[in-house]
Amino acid sequence: MPQQAARAQDDAGFRAYLESLRPRARAMGISDATLDAVYPTLTPNPRVVELDRNQPGGGAYSPIPNFEPYRRAHVDAARIGRGRAVYQANRTRLARIEAETGVPDEIMVAIYGHETNYGSYVGDFDLIRSLATLSWEGRRRDLFEPELLATLKMLDNGVPRSRLVGSWAGATGYPQFLPSVYLRLARDGDGDGKADIWTSEADALASIANYFVQSGWRRGQPWGVAVTVPSGFDRASVAARTNPPRCPRVFNRHSRWLTMAEWRRMGLAVQGTIWPGDTVLATLLEPDGPGKTAYLLTGNYRAILDYNCSNFYALSVGLLADAVKQ
Repeated sequence: MPQQAARAQDDAGFRAYLESLRPRARAMGISDATLDAVYPTLTPNPRVVELDRNQPGGGAYSPIPNFEPYRRAHVDAARIGRGRAVYQANRTRLARIEAETGVPDEIMVAIYGHETNYGSYVGDFDLIRSLATLSWEGRRRDLFEPELLATLKMLDNGVPRSRLVGSWAGATGYPQFLPSVYLRLARDGDGDGKADIWTSEADALASIANYFVQSGWRRGQPWGVAVTVPSGFDRASVAARTNPPRCPRVFNRHSRWLTMAEWRRMGLAVQGTIWPGDTVLATLLEPDGPGKTAYLLTGNYRAILDYNCSNFYALSVGLLADAVKQ
């Protein structure tokens, strides 16, 4: 088929697909006026399709690298210094949010730092066009179609189209929320009646804290502590006994849950002064293998994994938070 004819066929299929969403959009309260205004502006974005198809799929996992190089790149002096500046600039506001939610102010700042380097880069893809392309293309329609509808709902609610930019896969704003997450969890942190996660640090930080509240953050409990594991430690005795239902490659690296008192009796020594409390449950993770720094991780670490299910990400958020707080 000549290229021009193929493009015309794709365009017709794309427009038919968008129209097929109209009943669901109406059921969500999205007006026909909003759809009629935005639909004619949309065309498929081949770059987005290419990026999506280059994502790793099933098959054999590649070996997991050491954490230390990642830590050095993501918990570096520049990110720590900028985080401390953001922390100081928002200290009063952060203290209020922490008092209301129980989420530590440094955790909010660390997420902000990891997601967009404190707002310095939030992505420049047109969110509606990207999500419309990914939904129409169909490889992961179950994931992207609800996000397209959520973005249309944001537009219908009055969020300017110019704000609706972000990553090619739909994450947007300082916290890189997906549109459905924005609709559920975005909060007004500065009292102006809007949840502007694109230009208001106050709103972004309050929204991040609300995310962690919904993920079950436990007030007054650290995310984890660095520990030294004694030589000759019997790792088989603490191996996990369950098969994790999600993110198995992440959770299979964790031990079973034991109390901090039990870990201490096994000879694990905390690297620092923080001890979460003898009754606090924690899992052991040795990201660089035996003989290197290990971590005892509380339930709050799982809340960080809920934001991004990667041990390297969650460890780096925790370590950056600790460094910003110092």
